Amino acid sequence: MGKSKTTKFKRPQFNAVGLPVTAVKEAAAEEEAFADDDDDCPAVELLEKLESPSADVRECACAGISRVVQQSQSIPSFLQRDAVRRLGPMLLDSSLAVRETAAGALRNLSACGGPQVCEDMVKRDVMTPLTALLRNCCAGFDGAAVPTKEPKNQAENVLNEAVSLLWNLCESSNQALFLFNKSGLLDVVVHCLERHPHNVELATSAAHCLHTVSEDNPELLCSINGHVHGALEGILLSNQPGMAHTLLRTLAAGSLWNMMGSLPAARQAQTLTAVLTTVSQCLDLDAGELIPQLHRAEEARFKDAPPASGIEAHVSGEPAVEEMDEEGTAQRVKNGDSDDDFSDLLPRELEELREAAALLTAQQTSLEILVNMCCSDDPSDDEWEESSSGDESEATADGFSSLMSPLCLSAEVHAALINHNIPEKVLKKTLFPKQEAMDVCRQTTNWRGLQKKMRRVQSRALTCLHSILSGMDAESLGGAEALQQAAQHLSALVFGAPEIPKDEEFLEAVISAMRALLQMTTSKNIPLSINLQQLMSLSEAASRCDVVSVRVNAVAILGITGSTLAKEKGSAPTLEMIGSGLLQVATNDADLVVNGEALDALFDVFADGKEAETAAKSIQLLPALKMLQPVFKAKIRKAGRDEYSPQQLCVLDNVRVNLRRFIGYLETLAKK
Repeated sequence: MGKSKTTKFKRPQFNAVGLPVTAVKEAAAEEEAFADDDDDCPAVELLEKLESPSADVRECACAGISRVVQQSQSIPSFLQRDAVRRLGPMLLDSSLAVRETAAGALRNLSACGGPQVCEDMVKRDVMTPLTALLRNCCAGFDGAAVPTKEPKNQAENVLNEAVSLLWNLCESSNQALFLFNKSGLLDVVVHCLERHPHNVELATSAAHCLHTVSEDNPELLCSINGHVHGALEGILLSNQPGMAHTLLRTLAAGSLWNMMGSLPAARQAQTLTAVLTTVSQCLDLDAGELIPQLHRAEEARFKDAPPASGIEAHVSGEPAVEEMDEEGTAQRVKNGDSDDDFSDLLPRELEELREAAALLTAQQTSLEILVNMCCSDDPSDDEWEESSSGDESEATADGFSSLMSPLCLSAEVHAALINHNIPEKVLKKTLFPKQEAMDVCRQTTNWRGLQKKMRRVQSRALTCLHSILSGMDAESLGGAEALQQAAQHLSALVFGAPEIPKDEEFLEAVISAMRALLQMTTSKNIPLSINLQQLMSLSEAASRCDVVSVRVNAVAILGITGSTLAKEKGSAPTLEMIGSGLLQVATNDADLVVNGEALDALFDVFADGKEAETAAKSIQLLPALKMLQPVFKAKIRKAGRDEYSPQQLCVLDNVRVNLRRFIGYLETLAKK
């Protein structure tokens, strides 16, 4: 129902997977139920120990809380006992060890609890002691060289936990973001970034935080100065080896892209080149080769090392291996999209696993930067509903000009993407993960979570391919031959296995890429070898998917295909099959958006031509639409205002009007 548009990737936020979003609200109601079980509840004992005069006891209590809250079902018992306010003063404890473990406990509470827990933490004033702790830690480093004393190293560990907590809160809570701006914490984050030659872990936490807070934050951009730009550019120019540094450089590149509007015009071209150079170098890395190498290195190291005591795995914010979920990942859930970025929560002794996770996070972030780069900043372009169905009814003779997304790339970005071979590199990342890498991860408990991260990189690459296809012209992408090869590649991804993949994230990404490719090739009259049976099976698989955009794009693909075939002689039987499928979706799908897209596709397929006219009569399209018309109108009136946005309702109303017109058009044909 209009152009295919990729929504920009926003800063990653919490998904209500671990703790239900109602948990905080229900905590008070559950208090009585817990009252009888106080003796058996670990929260009671651990929180009481926070009041101990012994620093060792307080440290152990904080470490215990840090571990227990990783099991999200335990979080309500801590919240109802005001754990946030009781842990807050521990951030300013006289003991550095207590500060570190307290920050780790609050960090895990925020990471495993979800958005509602983060909002609750901010409401309980966690930002006040956290801000004081951050400033206190940084003050100790002013003018200092490389830290050499153990207390100073521990102070940096405290700072790392505190910055990670700040990151979690700001990515989930608008109030935390407001307080970040108000408190002027940007200088603290930049100070941590500048420690990157000596403490990459601290710098990476700060880079994550800055990448988060710089997204769509005009107030912060007003305070960005040359010092901030210089710190980020210094990271991009660094050449330290290792995946941790690769991730750090990628996050710095993402922050610079977010800040592009605050840069002087004379520096923007240079910065764009630096950002794309970093992204390009990251995408050049072959995770399918590197992950097995890292796994073999870990095996060799463990073979020569004495058995670990396991104590290290339980300190601060680091989960023990046995406490990870069935995929081998610590539960860290984000809003809107389960991010599964657990690299910063892994025990420090799992060096190779941390490197592998950092590599995949860096590549995912690189692809998300490219998606945002290729997307217009115009909020009206964010969703399908912004393109009027009524406009499409006025389409030109080929029926497709209105389906195409307008090219939204500036000449500078367009040229830079081509110069760095970004389209080619993105296409390579859309391949399925190499089997050897998947096998070594599946066979090792700690590494299993990387399987999902590898699949996510592939899905991000497909989404990025969609953005590139929507924002660049065919000639820049290699012309007809390159687009035909891309079509064969996408078909192999979807139809190469005996069954169409059921993974919703993959389906959403690959179908959107297929739609964008079909839109481009159709507009340029580039022929594609289309297997209709495969497309129908894809549509059927999509109809069972819960993700609305998957169903919408599958219907759009049928519409584009049918519109093309309608121009060919002898295509009536094929159009009958497509028309029947679209009618079924328009009638039976539970979502009005999908219904509207299916009707729009029907208008396109049967708009003109003898073959379309013959097929329409064969499937009795006119009586079917007459029967559907009052039902569709009633559904809009009944469910629309409660379930759909004003923009969606506007487009659905256009579909309703066009349905009436199209029925009139078919009636005119029937009278001939």
